[in-house]
Amino acid sequence: MANSDIAFRKLAFKDINLLHKWLNTDFVQKWYGKEDRTYTQIRDKYSKYITGEKPTSAYIIQIDSHDIGYIQTYLVADYPKFLQGIQADKHSAGLDLYIGENEYIHKGYGKYIISKFLDKIVFNNSKVDNCMLVPETANTAAVKTYESVGFKRLRTVRSPDGDWFEYIMRLDKSDFKPL
Repeated sequence: MANSDIAFRKLAFKDINLLHKWLNTDFVQKWYGKEDRTYTQIRDKYSKYITGEKPTSAYIIQIDSHDIGYIQTYLVADYPKFLQGIQADKHSAGLDLYIGENEYIHKGYGKYIISKFLDKIVFNNSKVDNCMLVPETANTAAVKTYESVGFKRLRTVRSPDGDWFEYIMRLDKSDFKPL
């Protein structure tokens, strides 16, 4: 895992079919999205990231040149409702990801993917002092992975729709030590 070649390539229109496949798998839906999505819904949402219409930087995660998942980052301040909801500051980045290929989940890749993404992309942005994550409290595997990279739980909140609880987690750039 640590010896695997982890890379990130910018999301492209050619990846919409891949996102459609991944976002409609049960193990992704359990924690990311929670519902079936049509190709059109996915195209309409993610095309805005590709064209820059929405201020989210979206990438395909690659391990040894294989496309295995999706990861994105953004300045939380660009999403004021989210900024207020998690009580972040204007120097906070958000981070969301999932592994879409079954043979790569629960194999220990996550902490290396996140660490490399923070090092090469998120904390490479001079506007960013910290990174925030909001996993469901029941997603213990993800929470443990985030903690292994250095994220700390700040508080527990009810999800915006009220159906589950989430941890607000944060890692300051000054505390980050790449794996």
